[in-house]
Amino acid sequence: MGGTQLQDRLGGRGRLIGASLLVALGAAVLFGVLGEEIQDREPVPVDTGASQLLHGYSSAPLDAVMTFASFLGSAWFVIPFLVLVVILLLRRRRLAEAVFLCAVYAGSGALNFLLKLYFQRARPQLPWASGPTDFSFPSGHAMNSLVFYFGLVLVTWFVFGRRVGLAILGPALLIVILVGVSRVYLGYHYVSDVVGGYSAGLVWLIVAALAMRPLWKLVEGRLPNGHWSRFGAER
Repeated sequence: MGGTQLQDRLGGRGRLIGASLLVALGAAVLFGVLGEEIQDREPVPVDTGASQLLHGYSSAPLDAVMTFASFLGSAWFVIPFLVLVVILLLRRRRLAEAVFLCAVYAGSGALNFLLKLYFQRARPQLPWASGPTDFSFPSGHAMNSLVFYFGLVLVTWFVFGRRVGLAILGPALLIVILVGVSRVYLGYHYVSDVVGGYSAGLVWLIVAALAMRPLWKLVEGRLPNGHWSRFGAER
């Protein structure tokens, strides 16, 4: 690789890191604003009547679609899917990406649990909703699904190249949005819970992705052989 190409590549990576940090900062500010309003027990304008509005379109087929969409963001679906992806990554000797995907999903679940304990927001009380009884903010389904599916896009980009990564970005985004909408439609969450879950998940995913490369460099030399690909090394 020539000097000019190397400078262009490093410059492009620097711009990508800068843009990612700006996105993370914006998401953190949004989460902070929502968190402050919820902690002060102030009504969040976007929550007013959103679930009732969506439920006004309810029907048996739509109920089934929303229930399935919610399932796509649950641990019952994501964990077996994650295990399958990890097996495929290890077969391609992509240990770093397998560790990253497991770590970000597990970390998201742990962080969501701690945030719910901190804010202790009660679930919506709606006559048609008989869902979970734990705390509501931020939505675990929204946060964990964003981290997992967007993390999967990132890993796919690294393993199979930019074209394949971009190809699955659309479906991943659609699933994440449907998971969030389904949680409000089913009456399990407020809109602000879902938005808070998205913003917290985005911050966590970006920070983890940026930290993974230097952290992996500390351990890759201790692996039993040198045939494992480096984290983020495109095909």
